[in-house]
Formats: sequence, C-alpha cells, structure tokens
Amino acid sequence: MDKNFRIRIAKLSDTYELKDLFQSTVLNVNKRDYSLAEVEDWASCGNDLSYIEEMIKTHYFIVAVNRQSQIVGFSSISQQSYLHSMFVHKDFQAQGIATLLLKEIERYATMNGITRITSEVSLTARPFFEKRGYIVTKEQKRKANLLSLTNFWMVKFLNHSRLRINILTLEIGL
Repeated sequence: MDKNFRIRIAKLSDTYELKDLFQSTVLNVNKRDYSLAEVEDWASCGNDLSYIEEMIKTHYFIVAVNRQSQIVGFSSISQQSYLHSMFVHKDFQAQGIATLLLKEIERYATMNGITRITSEVSLTARPFFEKRGYIVTKEQKRKANLLSLTNFWMVKFLNHSRLRINILTLEIGL
C-alpha cells in the first residue's frame, strides 16, 4: 500500500466529506467528458445525504485517507457484486488512489466468494477500468437526476483459475 494513503471503512460521520468529494470530482474531473449541464445534473445526485448514509450501512464502503486524515477517494461494492462507486478527489488524481481502492474492493470480493464484479462506468473512468481487466458489455444512457448520461456496463471475472477448472470439468465431462 502507498505509504501516503491508507484505506479504512467509511463511517456515517464521513457523509458530508463524501458528498463534497463526489460533487467536486464530478464537476471538475468529469467535465472533460460530459457537458456542463450533464455534470451539474450528475453532481446533484449527491445532495441526498440519506442515500450516502444508506450506502455506508449496506455496502462494503471504503475510503482512502491521506496523512492528514482527509478523505481523498472512496469506493463501494454491494453484496450482489455491483461496484457502485469509485471517486478520487479532484486534487489527488493520478496518484494511485483509485488503484489502491480497486485492489481492496477486489480483495474483499475474492475473500467473500464473489467471482464477477459489474459496474456502470463513466466515459472518464472507462480507460482506468479497461487497463485493470474490466470489459465493456454494453454502452447505455443512464439517468443521473434529470438527464441521461452515456456510460458503460463493465464486468470483470475474478479467480480465473477456478473458472478455468470449471470450464475444463464441463468440457471433459467430470
């Protein structure tokens, strides 16, 4: 793990900081791939703090913090293997934080018997996920708040050795 950042479980007391990080990232980072109207609409989805609190309670929800205990990124995965969120603070882009978060999410998934992770990934995040073995299964329009934005359903299969053994077993007829 990068010595400048550590991962911890999100707490309800993080809600306001998570809201601000999400909205600031969408408005500043995602604007390179989406229109102003689209990022403003998307960012408005963070206004409902109860939604963030519910996700903290029901998902494996982690945050990356720096040495000053500032949240610099977060990610969450549901029990149904849906990677719901992955956002890195606008001022901490390209420092390995998303990679650190994703490795922890995938470690958690593997430890909990999840063999496939699905996610809806933005235009901005697609190259990051593709470099880490995620495959686009379809392009779609997804309603943020009022507007529909382009994103991609992506999937990654974990624990390929077990998958290969199962396929081999089916082919041989064992």
